[in-house]
Amino acid sequence: MSELPLGAGLRGRGVLVTGAAGAIGAAVARSFAACGARVVVSDLRAEGLEATMASLPGDGHTALTADLTDVAALDAFLARADSECGGLVALAHLAAVILRRADLMSISEADWDVQVDVNLKASFFLNRAFAEQLRRAGRAGSIVNFSSQGWWTGGLGGSVVYSGTKGGLVSMTRGLARTYAPEGIRVNAVAPGLVDTPMLLDGLGEGLIEKLVEQVPLGRMATPEEIAPSVVFLASDHAGYITGATLNISGGFLMY
Repeated sequence: MSELPLGAGLRGRGVLVTGAAGAIGAAVARSFAACGARVVVSDLRAEGLEATMASLPGDGHTALTADLTDVAALDAFLARADSECGGLVALAHLAAVILRRADLMSISEADWDVQVDVNLKASFFLNRAFAEQLRRAGRAGSIVNFSSQGWWTGGLGGSVVYSGTKGGLVSMTRGLARTYAPEGIRVNAVAPGLVDTPMLLDGLGEGLIEKLVEQVPLGRMATPEEIAPSVVFLASDHAGYITGATLNISGGFLMY
């Protein structure tokens, strides 16, 4: 029996990656493309998508800008993405926002609203719309949501809202997995720890990052390229019996 490649079942098939203008999103998109998938990259920022598109190997890829908080527009957005790639079978949902504040008392109602709207509300409606599109087409598929190690630790005081949304995303992932399993639609999540990205480095002071890295048994931050293969794995046929799971990718920072 021959070995299955990393992206087993994805060659020539459509994959949607949200948040693809970010460092991890771009790495995930490249990994899917390297496995032969037709990738639709999406983000709110058109300029970032251009760079991601230029880095994708292979052909048949498409870039679409989208505001995922516009819930009423999600069906049309997904229909267009589906048409562009010849039929979506996987969604890697990375789009999120974090607003770090100095302490708990510095968090405003507006801070709460934007993080909950993007990270939790939009995620639910996008997941549901994607799964329903698959169901109507009679097509099995996979969703991989992005949580964070903060869903388990609760994060620091100034990021407690972000961590709360990521905890909600894990719970939501489980509920959606139970709901759509009879349709052959799997829903999982990944929970990265410290990843060497501009978002992390710009948001935390150098001294704090060093202290956090000291708590990682592997002794370093991850690169975006080290996160991406796990996402491809969960979307592929290799993970055909995995649903409702949250994969910890934290270098041992969390162990569960």
